Amino acid sequence: MPVYILSEALAFPAPHLASEEGLLAVGGDLGYERLLLAYKMGIFPWYGEGEPILWWSPDPRLVLYPKSLHVPKRLLRLIKQHRFRITMDTAFEVVITSCKQAPRENQQGTWIVDDMVAAYCRLHEAGYAHSVEAWQGDKLVGGLYGISLGNCFFGESMFSRRANASKVAFVTLVTHLGKKSFDLVDCQVATDHLIRFGAVKIPRHDFLAQLEHSLRTPNRTGKWFFDDNEAHQLK
Repeated sequence: MPVYILSEALAFPAPHLASEEGLLAVGGDLGYERLLLAYKMGIFPWYGEGEPILWWSPDPRLVLYPKSLHVPKRLLRLIKQHRFRITMDTAFEVVITSCKQAPRENQQGTWIVDDMVAAYCRLHEAGYAHSVEAWQGDKLVGGLYGISLGNCFFGESMFSRRANASKVAFVTLVTHLGKKSFDLVDCQVATDHLIRFGAVKIPRHDFLAQLEHSLRTPNRTGKWFFDDNEAHQLK
């Protein structure tokens, strides 16, 4: 299948036109409106330093339904030990920069280039992008960030400087999303790490249908926060 070159027009080709690997289009920009349109259509940017902007819509898609979250017993015991203080939207730029700098297995460089950092910080300021932080004392030791639209949360990246810090942040977030009636967490592409938490692969057309349903709920913009002791109420 062809890979489409985007013009200045605020538009994307239909996701089902993506290549077998999921690559849909090249070019465009990381402007506020284009990014939101992309996520609404089940498309996301993913590219490396020195490359043009690449837009993806993989098939199958990895998703996690909050009600199906699986927390391993060992991790649950760790959460109940209160080793980490979990917050939300208190250090977004530090979190995304830490994700950018985190070493990745079998990966050289990072796809979180400087333009991506700036673009998602703008989305955070607009109330669409959110971070979750794991602290030990006053030190940030793990976290993650993503985009919220309707009843869907689009997970982007995470990092850890202490064992299990990002896992505790992730479990706390998904539990919170379930309490807030979110029905879908987009994990994008499959990893063993996320599958162990209950994420499953679904066909792209199913994901797009579920996303369309999720977007019928008004966006929950603005700064997010956890309820008191929410990070320690997991069962």
